[in-house]
Amino acid sequence: MRARATLAVIALLLAASGAAQSPARRLTTIDALRRYPGYFHLQNVLVHGEFVESGPRVVLRSNEREMRVLLNDQTTTSGLAEVRATLIDIGRLEPDDPRVPMESRGRDGASWPRPGEDLVLNVTGITGTQLATTASTRALALQPWRFEGQQVTIVGQFRGRNLFGDVPAAPATSRYDFVLRSADGAVWVTGLRPRGRGFELNVDARVDTGRWLQVTGTVSQERGLVTVAGTALSETKPPAAPPPSDEPAAPAAPPEPGEVVFNTPTDGETGVGLDAPIRIQFSRGLNPASLTGQVKIGYFGEVPPDVPAIEFKQNYDAANRALEIRFARPLDRFRTIRVELLDGIRTFDGAPIQPFTLTYSLGG
Repeated sequence: MRARATLAVIALLLAASGAAQSPARRLTTIDALRRYPGYFHLQNVLVHGEFVESGPRVVLRSNEREMRVLLNDQTTTSGLAEVRATLIDIGRLEPDDPRVPMESRGRDGASWPRPGEDLVLNVTGITGTQLATTASTRALALQPWRFEGQQVTIVGQFRGRNLFGDVPAAPATSRYDFVLRSADGAVWVTGLRPRGRGFELNVDARVDTGRWLQVTGTVSQERGLVTVAGTALSETKPPAAPPPSDEPAAPAAPPEPGEVVFNTPTDGETGVGLDAPIRIQFSRGLNPASLTGQVKIGYFGEVPPDVPAIEFKQNYDAANRALEIRFARPLDRFRTIRVELLDGIRTFDGAPIQPFTLTYSLGG
């Protein structure tokens, strides 16, 4: 018993160590940078692309996506380049912030861009590189288009359901989706439960994130996320440690907040059925435990004392990022219902969900 407890403590320490060592650079694509600027804002990133002139500016282009760059006296290369940079989302800074590029200064508040509208890569290093020919977690993170639709076999460290924020969002394909990371690159694995002969890993347990897996599956890209639809997996040994990097570690990115993106009934709807369920879908996956005590439903306005309080059951569908609410008994007809999601609800990686209110009226 004591030996098992000791092993558990060692595993916890290994997982904590892995969480503390954030990658020096976030390996990603221009597509992902554009889709998730809040996640990458002011982060050190590593991307592959080609420098091209676009009018008076120079942009970095990759797989039909491009982004403006600040070269800072760096010398560009012809052909494919590996670019170290910091992403700046100008709309997330104040006009007088010294990190705002000179060419973007001078605009007043009325013309200041909104978050995500004006992005620029502040380049700190450029080296020539080649198109990837062998699939690896790093190659998929940097050049996913090279392997899209192909079956590959990769090795990486199990990181659970993005427990360390290695990637900006989740595909929400199933309840067992997990992240695989190696050499600072991370991808999602879908379609497989992380278990095999002699092991079964929990996607929500950091204690399991010290394990290494070999996964075979088909590569795809969607919404800036790289996924491997797995067909087979097995446990394996970690690769030999790479030489230490002298590059400073990137600060941990704040997790992206979530919000309600769809609901039925809709706000202000009238004539809703007395036993009609409520369905609320979110932009990001939730931590189901955070829903406890955070959903409030009641009649709006004056209600006679003989009308019973509303009783309901709630169920969260992780695959669809949707909360379904059903009532224990039909509601009191012709009344107005108010639904509130309070500010304690969190995404799977701890980011807040914006509070939400829904009001609708019942029929007869």
